[in-house]
Parts: sequence; structure tokens; C-alpha cells
Amino acid sequence: MFIENFKVESPNVKYGEGEIHSVCNYETTELVHDNKNGEYQWIVKPKTVKYEFKTNTNVPKLGVLLVGWGGNNGSTLTGGVIANKEGISWATKDKVQQANYFGSLTQASSIRVGSYNGEEIYAPFKSLLPLVNPEDIVFGGWDISNLNMADAMARARVFDIDLQKQLGPYMESMVPLPGIFDPDFIAANQGARANNVIKGTKKEQIEQVIKDIREFKEKNKVDKIVVLWTANTERYSNVVVGLNDTMENLLAAVDRNEAEISPSTLYAIACVQENIPFINGSPQNTFVPGLIEMAIQKNSLIGGDDFKSGQTKMKSVLVDFLVGAGIKPTSIVSYNHLGNNDGMNLSAPQTFRSKEISKSNVVDDMVSSNGILYEPGEHPDHVIVIKYVPYVGDSKRAMDEYTSEIFMGGKSTIVMHNTCEDSLLAAPIILDLVLLAELSTRIELKADGEGKFHSFHPVATILSYLSKAPLVPPGTPVVNALSKQRAMLENIMRACVGLAPENNMILEYKY
Repeated sequence: MFIENFKVESPNVKYGEGEIHSVCNYETTELVHDNKNGEYQWIVKPKTVKYEFKTNTNVPKLGVLLVGWGGNNGSTLTGGVIANKEGISWATKDKVQQANYFGSLTQASSIRVGSYNGEEIYAPFKSLLPLVNPEDIVFGGWDISNLNMADAMARARVFDIDLQKQLGPYMESMVPLPGIFDPDFIAANQGARANNVIKGTKKEQIEQVIKDIREFKEKNKVDKIVVLWTANTERYSNVVVGLNDTMENLLAAVDRNEAEISPSTLYAIACVQENIPFINGSPQNTFVPGLIEMAIQKNSLIGGDDFKSGQTKMKSVLVDFLVGAGIKPTSIVSYNHLGNNDGMNLSAPQTFRSKEISKSNVVDDMVSSNGILYEPGEHPDHVIVIKYVPYVGDSKRAMDEYTSEIFMGGKSTIVMHNTCEDSLLAAPIILDLVLLAELSTRIELKADGEGKFHSFHPVATILSYLSKAPLVPPGTPVVNALSKQRAMLENIMRACVGLAPENNMILEYKY
């Protein structure tokens, strides 16, 4: 059964004016190294910590600034939200299509809230806590191309022609601000688009981005802003001692106009200085150590990296299943070809390397979880290929071969072919990232015995379900298994309204 609305009545939650206060017991385990009779052994002990949550329920007017606004993802998301807001429908060769938010965790998925008479009861994910309505978002952003958003949408060739014609009048007045362009960090084939760029030194470029943010906020009378990078994948920045390894060195390098500081890092510095959440939607290492230190010191939210949309999402599910079932993946080969501008940019070896790294790390934590299957340091052969094929446009082809060892020396091979419209998968993920980033800034918590509430750690692991290479605070384990990432996010939101974490035991039906 699916229900639209529900209210939690629990002694663990209090609804005040503009706030929700809740208490939950966090059940975990801790390990101790015990030395008895001269022999060391690990002992696992249950541990319960009581947390109190305080959630601000006042939903702000939100501005979203996209870096690379005029690209496929930016124009698709902007047009999609307008189509939903205006109730637009359009003719395809199959039917009259209604606008929707399919693919969005917050807008199109559900959560289990309980059971009634032996039937599971589900409610919209967005009903747990007050979220910004996507149709109230004010969009803006930067792009190195000066095309207005209607022309950018036409260039992207993602939407049907009938839909483009209806969206055109809404989008032709939307023009991106000039963006930061450094040809050293992206493929040479992107230079032809760069007719709308911020001039000056790196410090002056940061100052211009800050000025743009402030003017956008004032002009549109928004309460909060979230900035998200959805521009071209950059090459990896070299992490160098004395250059970008500490906050002090990074800012000094900006002052010296050092070449090795990427455009995405410059945007991130501007946002951290303004305490604006910044999300990196591409696989490059925007968040160099100095930037992470700065974000932590200023308690300014950062998250990323890269959108987990198609092939990688399937990989995180399938490898988790195989390893969890006691089957040993020994070879994972992933082949992609696509024809949009992302594919053209990735045809350069230096930018492809960034994508290769983000895709290859996704299985590491699942492999390391099973010491029965894998010796220390052992991991599957993992090969990733991306080719640019202009004809297929935004319709990306992904082919995977998973070869595993099974019982008594046998082998099992799973081959998967996935055709996905790249930007139509990515756009709802961008929407979720900005909505959840904004929500997380309204949640505070404290452990039992602590005197004051704390915000979440500025390195936002709460966004990991949506990120291909989830950024985590130093010393924190990386979790890539999709089911664990979603459970983490859902259970945090449940805790904020006084609901117990979902453990799937359903003991009430087992005796």
C-alpha cells in the first residue's frame, strides 16, 4: 500500500515552531583487542549511543548555480523542472508524454513507514522531512559558451523537438554568466566553445565568482544558494607539497597565480569562502587536501565526486551481490561509447584518466570486506574503456563483463548491455544532490552528554548514494555498496522524525 501523507506520533519526537526535535538510539559495535593467556583476540561488543536531532523545518527560497549551466546536464535539468512546473506535455512517436521526475530519489521514490494488517506501507521519500520544492528553485550559473539556455538545449539534442519548442520561450532569456576557462585542464577540442570566459588572474577569477554569487542572491532574493559543478571533466590536478597540500599553501598559490590550480578548485574556494555548499559532479580531484582543510575549518559543505547514474550504479549493486553471496569476481571489464560533449572531452587521455579513476575505485571496499575470497592486496582485474562516437549523441552505450570464480574451480560470466540517455539520468541526480545538500544544512545533532548541537561534517558523506567516488572525511571508510548508501541516508532522515532505523528484520511476523 502507498500513502501520500503520514504523521509520526512518538515519545521520541517533538514538533515545535519551525523545528523538529527527535531522539534515537544508535546501535553499533566496537572492537577491543584482548590479551588473555598471552594470546590476542578481537572481541566485538555491542554499543548504544543516544543522539538528539534538531531539524529546522523552515524551507528557504533556494538558488542553484550550475557551473557548466549551458551543457547537456544543465539545460536538461532546467528544462525538466520548467516542464514539471508548467505541466507541459508533448508528443513523441509513441504517446503524449507528461513531465515527471522519474530517476529522482527525493521526488520519485518511496520509503517503508510500517505495516498494517500484514501489508507493507510506503510513503514518498520527500514526505519524511520538509524539502525545497524543485519548482521553487531559481536556476542560474556559469558557462564558457554564451548560448542562451534555449539554444543550449537545442545543441544538446536530449529533449524531443516538440518539448524543445514549448520550453524555448521560457529558456531563451536565460543566459549563463562567463565561466573560468583553462585549456590546460580539459581537452583541446573544447576551445571552440570558449567565447564567454572570466579574464584575469586566478585570484581575480575567484573574486568574480564571489561577486556573481552575491549579485545573484540579491537580484533573485533567495535565502540560500547551492553551487554544483556539471561542466567538463578536468584532468587530475597534481597534489604538490607547498602548493595545494594545506589551506595556507593553496591560498598562497592562488596569490602567486600558480598554473596547477584547476578551475573547479577555484569555484570551490569561492564557495567555501562564502559558506556556500559546493558539489563536484565530475570525477576530477577538485577537492585537493588544502581545499578540504579549508572547508573543514570554515565548516562549509562540500560533496562529490561525479554523478552515479548508469554503469557505475549497476556495478556497485552487482559486485555487492556477488561478493556478499560468496562468489569471487576476478575480472571486470567495462566498455562505454557516447557521442555528447562529455564524450568528446573524455576522448583526451588526460581527462579520461579522471573518469577511469572514479569508475575503478567503486569495487574496492566490497572486495576488502571478504577476506575469505581475497588475499590481502588482491583485487579483480578492472579495465575501463570510453570511446567517443558522435552518432549516438546523448544515448550512451555501456557494456560490462563480470567473470567470477565459483564452487570447485568453476567460472561464471555475466555480460550486461546498458543503453541509457546520459543527461536524462544525470539531471534528476543533480536535483537530488542540491536538495539534500540544502536539507543537511538544516539538521544538527549531538550525542548524549554533549552540551551543544553540531552540524554534519562539512565533507558531506550523506550525499554518497548519488556520487560515483564519494568524498569522505580523512580517516573515514569509503562505502560504495548502493544499498548501504541508501540505507544510511534513509535512516538519518528517519532519525530526524523519531522513527527507528530500518533493519528489515520484521520480527513481528517471524514468531
